[in-house]
Amino acid sequence: MKKYAALFKKLMKDESGQGATEYILLLVVVVALALMFRNQISAAFSAKLSELSSSIQGFTGGTQ
Repeated sequence: MKKYAALFKKLMKDESGQGATEYILLLVVVVALALMFRNQISAAFSAKLSELSSSIQGFTGGTQ
């Protein structure tokens, strides 16, 4: 029984996989948020690209 108690204590103190687990959970949260707000992100991205395109055309005089 002491063997199992010692093994359990050793496993509870072992933190070698903790960092990887935290990064995986953080990645899951970021992906979930990106999926939830994909329409808003896409609209904002398109608006910024359009704004950038018009700024570039204004700078170059509209010629390509």
